Amino acid sequence: MNTKRQKGFSLIELLIVVAIIGIIAAIAIPNLLASRRAANEGSAQSSIRTLFSANATYQSTAGAGSFGTLAEMMGQNLIDSVLGQADVTAKSGYLFTVDGIGGTGATATFFAHCVPATTSGVSQTGTRRFGITQTGVLRGDTTLSAPADGAAVEALPALGN
Repeated sequence: MNTKRQKGFSLIELLIVVAIIGIIAAIAIPNLLASRRAANEGSAQSSIRTLFSANATYQSTAGAGSFGTLAEMMGQNLIDSVLGQADVTAKSGYLFTVDGIGGTGATATFFAHCVPATTSGVSQTGTRRFGITQTGVLRGDTTLSAPADGAAVEALPALGN
């Protein structure tokens, strides 16, 4: 009597393995997305600080006492082209704006802010907005709309500077 033993996995065993992989993925993917949002927010904070430093340099050099726009700072090579066009094309998931430019010297004003490019869903790029004014204090909160003016930026809570 010849009996052949077939080796391999049964359909049930394969389904159990697939179910286990699915459970592990369901646990890991939300953490991965949260890590991406946190990285985007860290990049946004760094970029806002860069905009403040670049604008201070612009004011004391090419601006002759006045602050500059994104395009003006990019034209003076104070910021790179990615950040210089971040009002139109997102940089690390955030849209940046420099506005409220006025006055010269000690009375010069400006504010910069950034908001997530995608504010909801699985592809959400951030959970906070950030802003800074000529005072140099980084501010932010969880409201995802753009602040209206420099006073609105100053009203945001200060972050760990």
